[in-house]
Amino acid sequence: MIEALRSAVADPSRVLTRAIDLHANAHDASHFLLIPQAVVVPSTAAEVGRLLQASAAQGIPLTLRAGGTSLSGQAISDSVLVDVRRNFRDIEVLDGGSRVRVQPGVTVRALNARLARYGRKFGPDPASEAACTIGGVVANNSSGMNCGTTDNAYRTLESVTVVLPSGTVVDTGAADADAHLRALEPDLHDGLLRLSRRLRDNPASVRTVQHQFSMKNTMGYGLNALLDFDTPAAMLAHLIVGSEGTLGFIAEAVFRTIPRPAFAATGLLVFPDLETAAAALPALVDSGAATAELMDAVSLKVGQALTGAPDVVRALTVQDQAALLVEYSASSAAELDERQGARQYLLGGLGLSEPAQFSTDPATRASLWQLRKGLYASVSGARPPGTTALLEDVVVPVPALARTCTALTRLFGEHRYSNSVIFGHAKDGNIHFMLTDRFAAPDELERYRAFTEDMVDLVLGENGSLKAEHGTGRMMSPYVRRQYGDELYSIMRELKVLFDPAGMLNPGIILDDDPQAHLRHIKTTPEVAPEVDRCVSCGFCEPVCPSKDITLTPRQRIVTLRAIEQARLDGDTGLAAQLAKDYDYESVQTCAVDGMCQTACPVEINTGSLVKRLRRDDAGRAENLAWSGAAHRWNLVTRGAGLVLDGAAKVPDAVVVPANRLARTVLGHDRVPLYSAELPAGGAPRARPAPATAPDAVYFPACVGTLFGPAGEGSGVQDSFALLCERAGISLLLPAGIDGLCCGTPWASKGMAAGEMAMRAKTVAALREATRDGELPIVCDASSCTEGLIGALDEASRELEAAGHRPLVVLDAVQFVADRVLPVLGAVEPLGSLALHPTCSSTRLGLNPALEAVAAVVSAEVLIPENWGCCAFAGDRGMLHPELTASATQRQAADIAAFGASAHASCNRTCELGMTRATGEDYRHILELLEESTRIPPCD
Repeated sequence: MIEALRSAVADPSRVLTRAIDLHANAHDASHFLLIPQAVVVPSTAAEVGRLLQASAAQGIPLTLRAGGTSLSGQAISDSVLVDVRRNFRDIEVLDGGSRVRVQPGVTVRALNARLARYGRKFGPDPASEAACTIGGVVANNSSGMNCGTTDNAYRTLESVTVVLPSGTVVDTGAADADAHLRALEPDLHDGLLRLSRRLRDNPASVRTVQHQFSMKNTMGYGLNALLDFDTPAAMLAHLIVGSEGTLGFIAEAVFRTIPRPAFAATGLLVFPDLETAAAALPALVDSGAATAELMDAVSLKVGQALTGAPDVVRALTVQDQAALLVEYSASSAAELDERQGARQYLLGGLGLSEPAQFSTDPATRASLWQLRKGLYASVSGARPPGTTALLEDVVVPVPALARTCTALTRLFGEHRYSNSVIFGHAKDGNIHFMLTDRFAAPDELERYRAFTEDMVDLVLGENGSLKAEHGTGRMMSPYVRRQYGDELYSIMRELKVLFDPAGMLNPGIILDDDPQAHLRHIKTTPEVAPEVDRCVSCGFCEPVCPSKDITLTPRQRIVTLRAIEQARLDGDTGLAAQLAKDYDYESVQTCAVDGMCQTACPVEINTGSLVKRLRRDDAGRAENLAWSGAAHRWNLVTRGAGLVLDGAAKVPDAVVVPANRLARTVLGHDRVPLYSAELPAGGAPRARPAPATAPDAVYFPACVGTLFGPAGEGSGVQDSFALLCERAGISLLLPAGIDGLCCGTPWASKGMAAGEMAMRAKTVAALREATRDGELPIVCDASSCTEGLIGALDEASRELEAAGHRPLVVLDAVQFVADRVLPVLGAVEPLGSLALHPTCSSTRLGLNPALEAVAAVVSAEVLIPENWGCCAFAGDRGMLHPELTASATQRQAADIAAFGASAHASCNRTCELGMTRATGEDYRHILELLEESTRIPPCD
């Protein structure tokens, strides 16, 4: 089997068979788990075609996977898993944005970012838009909160290029698509026409299909395609929608886009109970509400604990309440005002338990949507340790929603499921509910089976569908026949055989006659580490992870750790050893510990915290002693490293590079940084004379400025910041002994606990003295050091603050300049264009608005790459593992090359080095450029 797979791809190394590859890639967002025998990462549609041919010829079941955010088990396999996320990310905007051609590995968020400049957006709007990909959206007919059944994937799809299980490629948008299909796949072509006639000739079947697809519905195959279209090519295109990877590979698709509303108002309507909330829906829909999202009392309680939860949620005393998140959108302010006027009249008669407040403020609206979009992962993250979260997804006609919710609540009690939540897209009658249990013991599985039977009877009794938007998967495959009846189920069976005669493409998905299929292969989640135990494998973290295309993502780091623990619990010491052997490089050494995963995680897991602890646990005594010594002599260490770079800059690369590589080979890549030609000479000491006037702030220049000098002929950020403050009349004081001080990040990232504690204690004491015990703000000039300093002071100052000492306030120099310097600066000589690199720290600190404000003063054209992300230089991580930075920056470097910008800037020296290496352009601190552009020219 493995040889057949390797012969199908140009690079055999992209057929992965190590234990760590199999277990890391095994998980999607569902509650099911199968371990593949091989993972293949193809680079072209032709390679996928050869893989499909090998699968059919050798009887090897094959499953396609993109974003891995599916919730019904349709993206897992115990055979061959094909990863189409990494190499299928092209977007082509057509007709001024009214149409778009897109490949399956593109996330919905990335697609919408490209379309935003045209005032357009993608129709489907799933809550997982940050991580789910277009391939999955089409394969599952995903919809979301706004699109309903009018702008979902089925309705907005124009054409699709499909690789069939035979290897045949069909572009349904081609003028000769039908002739091509008839010539190459005559049985499929004729079979589609035959099944269409069979369906159309049966009035009862037509009524059933029309009713089922008048609602959101992803149960079974989309038989409405056989009614809605007349040509086999068009039928094929729309049967692929919602087929969950069982009929072919979606190589690319063309969609009609929809207008992006320029104006919106969002509010949370709180009702005394679910029934009252559901009863309000018809009036809200009639009033023109674009969205009405339901959240029950348990959802609201979980939401109250989230960072950034809206004030209206935090202020609730939750008992039996339910809420509807309602949004009105419009193309103009006048249109929105008109709708708001009608809304105000409406709200008084809805039976609200709290006054309703609607807001057009982007930050307020974002906090409300963050609450809703992260609800699944947040609720499941709050589950008891060791349990699994199982999310159901049903739809009923809207008039039946209230009694369905009431009946579901009763079923939760009857089957002893506590703290179950109900939430979802109430406007469409589409609700989600969650069960948590271990789903392992016979009594647990029997309880789940009995609950499911009762739930199926309830939903089908209301003429609903057992799956609205999450796909049938293996979760509801045993119930497709019950929902549609024997005749329509038979048509679905024949469709599968027409497309996939060998039955090798994602078997067991959508159609499965095993009545116990949904009870098998439920994953277990052993406890492994408090930092990550609440992870639900949603995958939201993966798009922002800088190591996603080279080693592991945060989700994969966590699930692999769980696999190691499960192997130990099972007594499989061999598997545990195999996984642990590769885990160090794949997970620990190539994690940038940048914390970007936390910005995307609905339960705020920072996998970098876990990695830091693992490094700390693995740190040897000699290393700890060395780094502890460095903490006490940091001035000598930084100056010495700077002198080494000074010397290297004067010696030919032909001498330095071989010696450096030999040292890395002998002493280890994790200990000796890689020297490369773009590295600058060393920097200057940080100490400066005390100010002549009373200081306005304490300036903490980052030690990285001593390690690495400025780019080109620049003077560096320390001099630039001081000059800017001087022009603004701001006096700066540097702490005593500044050359020996540091925020502690180098020790924290490497897990050197003793040195970290020593350095932080020394730094905090110096800053307490310099700030007059918190009277003055502290300003740092490197965003990662600002973040590190905030963390160090937060931990070290808690007891002092409890005893009455003032808190120490830390600001980044960019924020300080934006607030205190920009308003009083004089004339500016702007640059032509500026490529700007926000950093992971500036993102986590909320610094990017200030960074962009400063950049906008420097240049009228500020360009941020569409594929922006963390550069993964991560202090010295990019020097220890340059392959990590190369992978992380590959796509954004291509964007930057296309910009042709006049200058390049960031706000952290090591990130500037990483981006310089990636692009070949000198990246400088944004404040250096601001200082130069505001210099007063000398008099003649």
